[in-house]
Amino acid sequence: MDRIQPNRLDRGFFLYQKEFEDKALEVLRSGWYILGNEVKSFEKEFAEYVGSEHCVGLASGLDALWIAFRVLGIGVGDEVIVQGNTYIASVMGITINGATPVFVEPDQYFNIDASKIEEKITDKTKAVLVVHLYGQASNMDKIVEICKKHNLRLVEDCAQAHGAKFKGKQIGTFGDIGCFSFYPSKNLGAFGDAGAITTNDANIADDVRVFRNYGSEKRYYNRVVGTNSRLDEIQAGFLRIRLKYLDELAEEKKNICERYLNELHNDKIELPKTREGATHIWHQFVIRSDHRDDLMKYLDEKDIGTIIHYPIPPHLSEAYKYLGLKAGALPITEKYAKTVLSLPLYNGMLKEEQDFVIDAINNY
Repeated sequence: MDRIQPNRLDRGFFLYQKEFEDKALEVLRSGWYILGNEVKSFEKEFAEYVGSEHCVGLASGLDALWIAFRVLGIGVGDEVIVQGNTYIASVMGITINGATPVFVEPDQYFNIDASKIEEKITDKTKAVLVVHLYGQASNMDKIVEICKKHNLRLVEDCAQAHGAKFKGKQIGTFGDIGCFSFYPSKNLGAFGDAGAITTNDANIADDVRVFRNYGSEKRYYNRVVGTNSRLDEIQAGFLRIRLKYLDELAEEKKNICERYLNELHNDKIELPKTREGATHIWHQFVIRSDHRDDLMKYLDEKDIGTIIHYPIPPHLSEAYKYLGLKAGALPITEKYAKTVLSLPLYNGMLKEEQDFVIDAINNY
């Protein structure tokens, strides 16, 4: 058997190869490559899928995050509450605008511990950024209640959780803005960088549409100093194909993860848990182990690739040294960084590959 990669994107392509190739040719032959019918159609279809009034396509998930805070007017002197154990892009969305991230520890489900949010609120707090990490919806009832009570904006980082729900309602529809990434490794992945925001507020959607296109409402008439962050036609076309199959792709990953949950038996590892009322779309299958580095080495020797999501929490990264937070500032976040490990998981993963991973871990 070939080496088992942590993720394989080629298998996802081959599943619908002809449709992708036909769509590429269709767009190339159309002669229209930026902000055309593919983008318009994808925005409409994705808004319908998520259950939001509006969707605006952007160039990346990071752009979705920083543009979200920009259009909400959050910047220098403002604080935004965010979990400590997220990918650094979540934090960059805040700091690119000059605002200050205020970190909250995660709960046992790897998402923000909603019971610890209120103690971090000050008169400078303007928003909460909730991250639906690894594919699982966060504890949204409690978070929405806190934001309403303290009159805070709510932004959702949905980059890893397209289609996840909390109590039957899709993420990306709870807050002011939902931010999505369509990076190729996501469940709804493009073949390059791509992103979007969802919102139920027509004014926000309009502001984002203008901002993404140089601040221009009409060509060469600029309302604001914007940026260039447009979802391009060819990626939008590919995303429309993937979106048609998103639920069945998610089901396939769920079945693999159910095998992992039912068949992995080793007291040196802790399996992921799913919160009651939340759904998990399994962007990653993340275990924890106090022997993480040794386990990783053992699996590597067996030709099984794994990834750590994420080895350095944002508050300890060189990029955020200026915040002045030292090791020990967020003990749960830091413990997760030392113990989490993502197992191989991808669409098109063969049964024998799954068997091999399960046997290897059970024999560790």
